Amino acid sequence: MNSPDINDKAPSNGLSRGFAIIRLLADAPAEGFRLKEIATRAGLAQATVHRLLKSLEGENVIEQMSNSKNYRLSLDLYSLAARSGGGYSRFREQCRPSLLRLAGSLNDTVFLMVRTGFDVVCLDRIEGPLPIRSLTGDVGGRVPLGMGQAGSIILALLPQTEREEIIRFNVPRLLHLGYFDEVSLRVATEKAAKNNYALSLGKGPLPEMGGVSVGIVDRQGQVIGALSVGALAERLNAERLPHIVQLLRAEADRIGNMINPFDPALRRPTQYLGSFEPAGNKPT
Repeated sequence: MNSPDINDKAPSNGLSRGFAIIRLLADAPAEGFRLKEIATRAGLAQATVHRLLKSLEGENVIEQMSNSKNYRLSLDLYSLAARSGGGYSRFREQCRPSLLRLAGSLNDTVFLMVRTGFDVVCLDRIEGPLPIRSLTGDVGGRVPLGMGQAGSIILALLPQTEREEIIRFNVPRLLHLGYFDEVSLRVATEKAAKNNYALSLGKGPLPEMGGVSVGIVDRQGQVIGALSVGALAERLNAERLPHIVQLLRAEADRIGNMINPFDPALRRPTQYLGSFEPAGNKPT
């Protein structure tokens, strides 16, 4: 029989206990957790957990799966989180310091790239001292996923089934370029997946240009974008490349750990291309 105080470290009030259960279910596998498993992990009596589960279920925060006795977070909870912030995006604001640090350290042009459907779009850019050309051009430019270093690394980090659908859709869009085909796209994607970064050196329409890109992955392990450096191909030599990749990864990890996965700029990036506001200037 469970005692009311199974674990001295268990939350001591109803609200804290409810949030403890929500956090447990956030880390649950796809099949969810049974009541007994939740009670054990939370260090609470089963009777207490049962009451809390019924209260959370009544508020549509969790749901009991119809084909089992397991519990999981509800779609309403995700919808609630997605509506937070009133449509205001902090994504560019949060990423801008990383772009500035990279541009200052490398003296090259740095890009913030995000996925939109079957494409990748440039959401922000810090210009380096050396003039370069890029496939996306300025902020707002886009290319199909799989094209360019950012398109390659984002595509490489997507789940296999999703990646295959994108390749199937985008290959016909790229064939007119003459230097792109399905084989070259797959080779570039597999190489990016193996290296965990994508490198482009002097190929295609910009033979004197090069670039390297690292994916931005959120706390759930989902790729949400990429940080890219564009430079003259000669600047991405064997001596500089490891250092560039190391700096990109450090900033990508920093962004991934603080980003809100429900930020509207990640769902509708083109609506936020001109909406950057420095810290403290959030619209009221």
